[in-house]
Amino acid sequence: MVAVRYTGQVLPPVTNADPSGPAPALRRGLAVLRLLASRPSPVSAGAIARDLGLPRSTTYELLTELAAAGFAVHLPAERRWGLGVGAFEIGSAYLRTEPLERLGRPILLRLAAVTRATAHLGVLHGAQTLYLVKEKPPGTTVTLVTDVGIRLPAALTATGLSILANLPARQVRALLPDAGAFVDRTGRGPANLPELRSALIEVRRRGWADEDGQITPGAASVAAAVFDHNAMPIAAIGITVAHSCPAASRHPDCSFEHLVEPVQQAVGALTAAIGGRMR
Repeated sequence: MVAVRYTGQVLPPVTNADPSGPAPALRRGLAVLRLLASRPSPVSAGAIARDLGLPRSTTYELLTELAAAGFAVHLPAERRWGLGVGAFEIGSAYLRTEPLERLGRPILLRLAAVTRATAHLGVLHGAQTLYLVKEKPPGTTVTLVTDVGIRLPAALTATGLSILANLPARQVRALLPDAGAFVDRTGRGPANLPELRSALIEVRRRGWADEDGQITPGAASVAAAVFDHNAMPIAAIGITVAHSCPAASRHPDCSFEHLVEPVQQAVGALTAAIGGRMR
């Protein structure tokens, strides 16, 4: 879904009787996007045409163009249409320009102080996690690569995993379609789509993600997703601590549950601050 904060303003629908304004095709395309963003699940082309008062032929033309640009996706088996990755990325870009950083910084300051760990706020940027805010507790000596503006593979970071786990499977597949899309930094973490799917199932079950040495040896992170008013993930808050799991496997099995509660409290606070809705 398009991740924009609801302001209470209701925009007028575009109907077939309303072609007189400038750029009518653009107006109708935006109306289709707005409708898709307002629905909790994909919608049939017939329902879109009916609700917007558009001819079916025009509706199919608009949907085809939106899909070609990545803003809509067609689900042939269901004969329905939903928002594409492009719409999600634009919504995330809007929020990260100001509200997320401004509202998130004091929340991260408190989180870092309470946990004595480095706190991060990140968003999904393609198949990468882009870090917007980083707050360290006083006196910390841990050096991390997760600085503001840094991008890291989303499939390896706890922040990225917590967002990916709450996206539709088709969007995850579009972002990471094959093994060539996966990055290996330390020999740990998912190396292909089946391994990622397995990891995301566990993240959804728990409601939070972790990573142990997947980004930096000797460091582990816990994160959970922040949601918009449509209960779609738009960002994630996480903390990173010095830690070394003795397991040498690609998927170490250390527990980080003692770090989860303060992270989830921070996530709930930021979700509420932007008018979001937790799942």
